[in-house]
Amino acid sequence: MEDYLHFLQVERQLAANTITSYNRDLTDYIDFLVENQITNVDAITRREIILYLQKMKETGKSTRTVSRYISSIRSFHQFLLREKVATDDPTVHLELPKIEQKLPNVLSMSEVDRLIEAPDRNKAQGKRDYALLEILYGTGMRVSELIALDVNDIHLSMGFVRVFGKGGKERIVPLGNKAIEACTVYINEARRKMVSKSSTPEDALFVNMRGGRLSRQGCWKIIKGYAVEANLKKDLTPHILRHSFATHLIENGADLRAVQEMLGHSDISTTQIYTHVSRSRLKEVYTKHHPRA
Repeated sequence: MEDYLHFLQVERQLAANTITSYNRDLTDYIDFLVENQITNVDAITRREIILYLQKMKETGKSTRTVSRYISSIRSFHQFLLREKVATDDPTVHLELPKIEQKLPNVLSMSEVDRLIEAPDRNKAQGKRDYALLEILYGTGMRVSELIALDVNDIHLSMGFVRVFGKGGKERIVPLGNKAIEACTVYINEARRKMVSKSSTPEDALFVNMRGGRLSRQGCWKIIKGYAVEANLKKDLTPHILRHSFATHLIENGADLRAVQEMLGHSDISTTQIYTHVSRSRLKEVYTKHHPRA
């Protein structure tokens, strides 16, 4: 298993959080095999894997979690076969359970406006927070990608930002005029004051009030605080501005492939969920406003 995790890190260059998930899933799976006196990979059959998955269901694991376990186990056995550690793959013909796809929660355009306009831009902190919200909604990047940005990653005169996504994959995302204006003011008027409080040089684009790199927790504390100020009734999840960015683009006629590229999705099927959101909202509008609905 250690060889496999090393392969994921070096060859596939997966993110640290993804490797941690594989490690957790496979440790649990291997513990089950050892408990059942199976210590040789060639002794593992489809029956043992099904028994393990049944145990997962009995302990209350969701269909989505079981599906993730199957993916982890299947990938591991394919690695064992490829490396000639095993002579066959017991996961062949093992089907993933059908997962009911939940539509992501999104903000309306007016709710986004209320959220973004909440910071007090007369203060340095407000200038930072306004730029942060404009960048998040204007690019659809993940919070983890936002806090990893350095000043050199953003090119305001050319109107784009360089983002490093999952597995260190680089993508270029365009910036809108409002995001460019907000970032220009923040960098020139607020960030300089903030980093002057730090004893060491800081390359991060978004910094805390002590001049150090803003943390994920700090970022979401900021966003949740402004959600309260803007009187938003929806529960703000870490991805809600990303979901809103994609949904609003598609509702306004954006090409699905372009949205896929901006979000950094490797598979377009992941991006297609936003077309379902768009249809769902159209139906909601129809039901609410059509006299015969």
